[in-house]
Amino acid sequence: MTIKFSRRTFLKAAGAASAGITAATTVPKKFLSWAEEAGQKDMQLIPTFCELCFWNCGLIAKVENGKVIKIDGNPLSLRGRGRLCGRGNAALGALYDPDRLKFPLINTGTRGAPVWKRASWDEAFGLIANKMKAIKDSYGPEALALIYHGTGAAFWKHLLHAYGVSTFAAPSFAQCRGPRDIGFVLTFGADVGSPEYYDFSKSKYIVLLGSHLGENAHNSQVQDIIKGFSSGAKLTVVDPRLSNIASKAERWLAIKPATDLALLLAWIRIIIEEGWYDKEYVEKYAVGFDELRAAVQEYTPQWAENETSIASDVIVEVAREMGGNSPNVCIGAGRYAVWYGDDTQRSRAIAILNALLGTWGREGGYFFPSGGKVPEYPGLPAYPTHAEGGPKLDDAYPFALLQTTTSIKQATITGQPHPIKGWFVYGSNLMKTMPDKVETIKAIEKLDLLVAIDTMPVDFIKYADIVLPECTYMERYDEISSGKFKGQGEIALRQPTVEPLFESKPSWWMAKELGNKLGLSTYFPWKDGEEYLAKRCEAGGIDFAQLKKSGVIVTPGKPPYISADNQPEFGTPSGKIELYSKQLAEKGFDPVPKYTKHPQPQAGSFRLLFGRAPLHTFSRTTNNFMLTDLQQENSLWINTKKGKELGLKNGDYVMLENQDGVRSPGRILVKLTQRMRGDAVYMNHGFGVHSKAMTRANGQGIADDDLMTDAAIDPIMGGTAMRRNFVKIVKGG
Repeated sequence: MTIKFSRRTFLKAAGAASAGITAATTVPKKFLSWAEEAGQKDMQLIPTFCELCFWNCGLIAKVENGKVIKIDGNPLSLRGRGRLCGRGNAALGALYDPDRLKFPLINTGTRGAPVWKRASWDEAFGLIANKMKAIKDSYGPEALALIYHGTGAAFWKHLLHAYGVSTFAAPSFAQCRGPRDIGFVLTFGADVGSPEYYDFSKSKYIVLLGSHLGENAHNSQVQDIIKGFSSGAKLTVVDPRLSNIASKAERWLAIKPATDLALLLAWIRIIIEEGWYDKEYVEKYAVGFDELRAAVQEYTPQWAENETSIASDVIVEVAREMGGNSPNVCIGAGRYAVWYGDDTQRSRAIAILNALLGTWGREGGYFFPSGGKVPEYPGLPAYPTHAEGGPKLDDAYPFALLQTTTSIKQATITGQPHPIKGWFVYGSNLMKTMPDKVETIKAIEKLDLLVAIDTMPVDFIKYADIVLPECTYMERYDEISSGKFKGQGEIALRQPTVEPLFESKPSWWMAKELGNKLGLSTYFPWKDGEEYLAKRCEAGGIDFAQLKKSGVIVTPGKPPYISADNQPEFGTPSGKIELYSKQLAEKGFDPVPKYTKHPQPQAGSFRLLFGRAPLHTFSRTTNNFMLTDLQQENSLWINTKKGKELGLKNGDYVMLENQDGVRSPGRILVKLTQRMRGDAVYMNHGFGVHSKAMTRANGQGIADDDLMTDAAIDPIMGGTAMRRNFVKIVKGG
C-alpha cells in the first residue's frame, strides 16, 4: 500500500497545526523532516493500543521507512470502535517528544535538587540491586513497595513478587475510583468495571453526578451515550459546573458542592415512599429494605433543598422521572470519587438508588460483562510466601480491598506497622497524584532507595535516586489487555511499531535484566517480549499470529441481562444486594449512608474544583507538542457575577491562595462564565508543571495540586478526599 503525503497534509491529519500558529515553531524540526520523507516507501500498518489514558483504545500505526507518520483507530477495538479521541490522536507527539527521557540517570546530588549523571544500564541495575539487597537484609523484602500506573507495571510487579515484595499500590485506587468501587462491592458484591458496565445506548434515563463524560474522553462510553440520546434517552446532570456533558442534558442541577449525598438520600426516600421502586426486583434480589426505609425518613425533599440549593419540586420531579423509566435507568457511578471524605457512603447511596430501580443486570442500566484473562506464562516458579498474621499496612481501613498509597506514605514516614525503605514508582507523577506535597516529600526523605521508571521527566523525577527511561507505548511489547464488554470480550495486543529511540527500553526488558542481577533468572525464562506473549497466548488457545495481525481478538460472551435462564450472583455475605450492610455495621460504620455536613467557603473564598481537559490526560500530555499548541495552559472558571464583583475580566491573570496560606507558584488565566456556581471555581488538572526539562509544560498555568493541603481520609477504604480545599483570588498575578 502506498500513499502520497505532503507536510501540509500530514500536519492537517495529525492536528498539529492550528489557526495563527506556524508548525515550524512548535513541532520539532526532526519530526517535520520525518514527515516530509514519508510517502515514498511501502507503508506498514501495525496495530497496537493507546496508553494516553486507561481506556486503551486500539490503534493502527502507519509506518514508513521506520517512522510512524500517522495513526488511525482500529475498527476491531471494542474500546474505540475505530475512533480515537484528541489526545489519542497525538500518539506521535509522545513518541517524538524531544524532551523524552533518553538514558539511565543517577542522582549524585540531593532529592529535589538533583545533579544527574548519565549511566549505563548495567551501572544503574547494579546500583539498584545492591540497594535492594541492603534493604532486604536489614528490614526484609516487605520494606520495598511499588507504586504504579500503566500497563507496563505488570513486569515490575512480577519482578518484585519474585523478590518477596508484597506491597503494591496504584494511585487510581486511593486517589481516584476506590470509594466508588468499594461502595458498589458492599452493595452488589461487584464493582462497576473499567470500562464501566453502563448500558447507556439502551437507557431511557441517565443521571450523572459530577461526571465530566466527554471531557475525560472514555471513547466507547461517549459513543454509547450519544447513541442513547439518538434513541430518546433523557439526561440529568448534577454538577456545580455546566460541564460539556451537562450542556447536553434536559436538566442541569447546579448543586451546592459537598451536598450530593443529601440529594441522593432524598431521592431514595421519594422512590420508596411514592412506590417508584421495583418491588418484585427488590423482594427477590435484595435484603435490608425495611432498615433502609426507616433510616432515610428524615431526608425529605424540603430538607434536601435547604442543603443542596436545588428546589424541592425539582428533586421530586427527577425522582419520579427515574422511577417512571425504570429499570432502563442508569445512575452513573462516576470515576473520580475522592471528594469529601465520606465518599464510599456517597457511592453506596448511588448503588442503593440503582438497586431500588432494578437497574443492575437490566437493559439500559448496568449490564453483566463478558470477557476473560489470558493465562500467565506457563511453568514459572511460585512466588516466595510470607508469614501470616503480621500487621498489614491497610489494617486501619477495613474495606481497602486493594493496598493504598495512603498507607504506604504513612508507613514510610512512621515506620509503622513496618518500615518502608524503598519505592519503585512506575509511570506515576506522585507530585500531582497525591495531595499534601509536604507530606509526600517527608516520606521520600525517609527512603534508602527511590527508583522512577517513566518516559518523561515529570515533576516527580527530580526526587529519584535512579531514573530508568522506558520507551513509549509505540515502541514496545507490553502486557496484554483483556477487556470486558456487553456480550463480548476483547483481547488486545500492544506491540512495537518502531524500534525504541535513544537508549530507552521496555519494562519487560528492564525487569528481566534487573531480575538477573538479583539472582531471579528462573522467573524470566523468555527470550524477549514477543516470546513472553506468544507463550501465554498458546497456553490460552489464542492465535498469536492473528493477534499480531489484527491487534484485537473479540471473544463471544454471556447474556448481559437478567432472564429466567441468566440469574444474577451477588458476591456479598448474604448472596443478595445489601441495602443495609451488616459488614459496615460490624466494623462500626453506618450500615445505611448518613448525611454529614461539610465545611463551606468563608466570605471571599471559593471551593476549588478540578477535572480533566478533553485534550489532555493530566500531566501525562501537557508537554505533547501536538496538544500544547491547542491548549497550553489551564484557566480558572469563575462565576461571571462573582468575578465582576472582584473587578476581574476575561484575559486577566491571577494567583490563588488556599485556606492554609499556601499561594500558587504560578498564575492562571481568568475565564468568567455563567456555567459556574458562585461559591466554587474550577480548573483543569495536570498543568503548572514544575520541571524545567518539560520545556513546553513547565510553569504553564496553575497546579491545583500545589493547593491541596487538606485531604481527609475515607475511614472505610483509605481514599484521600481532595475537594476540601478553598482558595482566595489574588489579583495582579
